Order: sequence, then C-alpha cells, then structure tokens
Amino acid sequence: MTHSVLIVEDDDSIVEALNFLMETAGFDVRIAREGPKAIELVKEAIPDVMILDVMLPGCDGFEVARNIRSHQASEHIPILMLTAKNRPIDQEKAHEIGVTAFMTKPFSTREVVDKVKEMLNS
Repeated sequence: MTHSVLIVEDDDSIVEALNFLMETAGFDVRIAREGPKAIELVKEAIPDVMILDVMLPGCDGFEVARNIRSHQASEHIPILMLTAKNRPIDQEKAHEIGVTAFMTKPFSTREVVDKVKEMLNS
C-alpha cells in the first residue's frame, strides 16, 4: 500500500527537496503552499502523514494543526512540524496542539524520511 503525504511548505526549494525525497521513498505526495489550501486538501482526502511548516501565508502551521486536530476525521494524522524557529515556546505550543514531531531547519533529508516512516509505524 502506498502511503500519502501532504507537504505544507511555501519555500520552493524545500518543497522540491521534500517532494523528491518523499516520492523516492515511495509516497504519494500532495503539496500545499499556504495554510488555507492545506486545510482544504485535508478535507478532500485525509493524508497518512503531514509535513507542516510553521511560517505560511494565509494562516500559520499552528493554526493548520489546530484545525486538523479539531475534526474527528483528521485528528489522528501524524504531523511533522518543520520550522526555522528553535524556541522552546514554539515546541511547547506544537506539543499542546498535538503535533507528533518537531524538526528545525536546516534539517537532514535522511532524518525527515526516517521520521515520517517512524511516525507511520507507531
């Protein structure tokens, strides 16, 4: 079975890198470049996992995660939050919302793939 991943990121170079990595790892990939589009895509088809940036146009990653967690159909989606901010307050906020894992940029491509696979297997 092919797992689906929703990449929510507005930086083109990161989108390209994550898309390539996830497709190479065998995932079916969808991409949203802004918060509201991510919420819309989740309503259309629930992904198996989400890679979510914090800083997004429209609404930030925290708001997207809060929205995803507030609906029974999507509350279970594992969310890997990516951010350039490494402040403990951001990690606490992510944890309170129910984000599964938190990774800071720049990140190792291998780490991202491994973390997504780990989240799907837990």
